[in-house]
Amino acid sequence: MKDGRSATEFPRSPSNYRPSENSPKDSFRALLTPLRFLKGVGPMRAAQLETLGLKTVEDLLYHLPFRYDDRREIRKIQQAAVGQVETFLGKLVAVDKRFVPKRRAHILTGTLTDGSGYLGLVWYRVPPYLAEGLSRGQQLLVHGKVEQGIGAQKRIVHPEFEHVDLNEKDAEQRKTLPVYLRPEGIPLRAMRGWVRQALDACAVHLSSRIPAPIAARQGLLDLPRAMREVHEPEISVDPATLNGFASDAHRSIIFDEFFYLQLGLGLRKKSRSAKRGIAFRTSAQSLTEKMRALMPFSLTRAQTRVIEEIHGDMASARPMQRLLQGDVGSGKTMVAWFAALRALENGFQAVWMAPTELLAEQHFGNLSGFAGTLGVQAALLTGSMPARARTETLERISSGEIGFVVGTHALIQEGVEAPRLGLGIIDEQHRFGVAQRMALQRLAGSRKSAAPSLPQPDILLMSATPIPRSLAMVLYGDMEVSSLDEMPPGRTPVATRLFKEAGRAKVYELTRAELQKGHQAYVVYPLVEASEKLELRDATRMFHELSQGAFNGFRVGLIHGRMNAVERDEAMARFKLGDLQVLVATTVIEVGIDVPNATVMVVEHAERFGLSQLHQLRGRVGRGAAASHCLLVHYGKTSVDALARLRVMEKEHDGFKIAEADLQLRGPGELLGTRQSGIADFRLANLVRDARLLLEARKEALGWLEFDPALRRPESRGLREVLKHRWGGRLALGSVG
Repeated sequence: MKDGRSATEFPRSPSNYRPSENSPKDSFRALLTPLRFLKGVGPMRAAQLETLGLKTVEDLLYHLPFRYDDRREIRKIQQAAVGQVETFLGKLVAVDKRFVPKRRAHILTGTLTDGSGYLGLVWYRVPPYLAEGLSRGQQLLVHGKVEQGIGAQKRIVHPEFEHVDLNEKDAEQRKTLPVYLRPEGIPLRAMRGWVRQALDACAVHLSSRIPAPIAARQGLLDLPRAMREVHEPEISVDPATLNGFASDAHRSIIFDEFFYLQLGLGLRKKSRSAKRGIAFRTSAQSLTEKMRALMPFSLTRAQTRVIEEIHGDMASARPMQRLLQGDVGSGKTMVAWFAALRALENGFQAVWMAPTELLAEQHFGNLSGFAGTLGVQAALLTGSMPARARTETLERISSGEIGFVVGTHALIQEGVEAPRLGLGIIDEQHRFGVAQRMALQRLAGSRKSAAPSLPQPDILLMSATPIPRSLAMVLYGDMEVSSLDEMPPGRTPVATRLFKEAGRAKVYELTRAELQKGHQAYVVYPLVEASEKLELRDATRMFHELSQGAFNGFRVGLIHGRMNAVERDEAMARFKLGDLQVLVATTVIEVGIDVPNATVMVVEHAERFGLSQLHQLRGRVGRGAAASHCLLVHYGKTSVDALARLRVMEKEHDGFKIAEADLQLRGPGELLGTRQSGIADFRLANLVRDARLLLEARKEALGWLEFDPALRRPESRGLREVLKHRWGGRLALGSVG
């Protein structure tokens, strides 16, 4: 903590921090006022705002500016400098809308003058509200980047503008203005007006209730003041600081977001630690020791370390909740198998849930041989099993005869019971929602009649998408994390090359050369079938085109997510056996496919994929002794961000570094689909930009929980109310309040 004092000290509240004196319940009620009741909104505008998730006054207050325009200095048009972002005040002396056949769109042009010169204004693909809102003679405040127009005249393309009241004081026009994301058809000026109304009516009801000692250490503004300063910054605040989200007001709101999430996660972890788990023991003649003798290879140092971490956790009487993350090919499956063996040797059952039948079958095929040798009864449970076989398997699991079960979502369907469940393993855990993960824990007997005091099974989550530390603290702040950061010896990095569309012939030439050596190849597309909205190549059409063209004479197959499970499994089985040489696919092959003879991964429209997804696809090759290749083809005018992602793939092979880059380029929501986690995107906080503040907030939140583990002391009353309001449902904090 910043000044070394503990969270239990209570210094005087700082002068810039005034905790709310309103009743929390009254404040929350006011903040939940529907937006349609704001002046000028009404039902129609409210419906438009709801498309951005804005339903209540609280939503609008937290709809913070994504940018600030510096309009403190209004320039004369005569002084306009090409390449500079500037502000001008003048009269609109001409406005013209015309249809341009080549663009198949309307273009709106205008001319602004302030007496010193003329400035062109241009809008492409004009929405009706924009064209109807401009007319000659209007006084406008215009802001944007100056370009060289036709002849000597300069112009701004897609300028931000406001209608200006000629009677308004000049000083009121010279300010730093917030820019909001808004639905099409709603003017920026209207958004600013509604936010101002919300601030005037309800800012006082914003509750932070962060304890005074924490506020003092962190130099926080109280939430109403911080919110007003973010929406209506003082003219003295540097716009660069605002645009960097680094002002005191921004920092206070960001800290507040992080603090309450970490408080909730910490509380959930403490609550789970208080539940009764299973203390697994070890012995000299254990299955884990017998397995070590069976293995045809040695474990890596990272695998040995992580197995010890997991076994240490399983020895505790509290339920384990641990995330096992590691790069493609780092040996997660064997680590999880050793965890399963610890449960099995103690007389408990272990259940392994995978997101696809293909992956479940692959795990079962890889592990059932070991299970048989060790005398462990194992079974596979999937949705496509014949009814009779399923019924028989369920009876054997329910009786406890089968100790090790591998399956899909079928494991958490009605009628599945594992009365001696000791360990649940969830592979590719981000493919499952929170409810599905929790359902696995409830397999231990019939929970309809079971007492809540029954021991909780241990849970091990697995992810082949390495998670940056800051994201792990947010998504998995209530559990332990183990990382496999070492690859088994003998794995050769896959050579990755980037090609433009014009280089496809070279890509196919390189692929054919590998096929002629007896190897196999994947060709991946983003779409199953052609789309009217997206001009992208698709797997179905390209399967036929490649079969008759570039790969004519080779055996080509097709696999995608719309095929039924039997068709997919048949295509994959043929590819694994070598009956197919080229597999045209979508990202259905992204996870868990292991074909050592495949040495080429071609990804078409690579600009459409995220870094972590590309890394997963690349991990499908390089699984044998032969040198392997990942060929990324991008199309059209690839954006700067997309090209940056592809350049990272060319240079980097470490999945953890790739995940960090993906987090920086795309953000947490895109990286892992965080909505699956039950945790929504932050309103202002950014895990890359604000990583240091996250650490501070986590430290303060955990420190407070040391002082008051259940938030029952009088000092925590406000915290408890705010936490329940913000995170109670999403974090299942039923004990709060």
